[in-house]
Amino acid sequence: MRTLIVYMTHHGTTEKVVEKLTELLGKSTTEVVNLEFDAVPDLSRYNTLIIGGSIHVGQIQLGIKQFCRDYKQELLKKKLGLFICYMNKEQGKQEFENAFPKELRERAHASGLFGGEFLFEKMNFLERFIVRMVTSEKKTTSAINYPAIAKFAASFVV
Repeated sequence: MRTLIVYMTHHGTTEKVVEKLTELLGKSTTEVVNLEFDAVPDLSRYNTLIIGGSIHVGQIQLGIKQFCRDYKQELLKKKLGLFICYMNKEQGKQEFENAFPKELRERAHASGLFGGEFLFEKMNFLERFIVRMVTSEKKTTSAINYPAIAKFAASFVV
């Protein structure tokens, strides 16, 4: 079983999640594509596709939305996993619904809400200002949900 993980990251949290998923799913059978830098390979080579990104100001990266639109028909034929990294615990489910088309959400084998991080050292001034105003956080904070990642990955392991 070949797996492709397609993702985008803003400050690196989603990349950490993808590294953990790759480890849990098996490095020898899992390939990774960061849509910011990598070309999309021939999807027919994969049985399973996992798509994820991070939420900023309530939205997932536009590249993830575009990938889902462009490849929707192919994605609907695959064993599909969808996930987000996010920090607004009250809005997580709604942000997940906004991130992915309804048809993909309904078809998904697994859905993941993996928490996230505020990485102040990687944020620009405006991002730090907004995070402080909205959340009252003043320092780097990690809330990655590793048990949720493990449960998600286990659902794909035969």
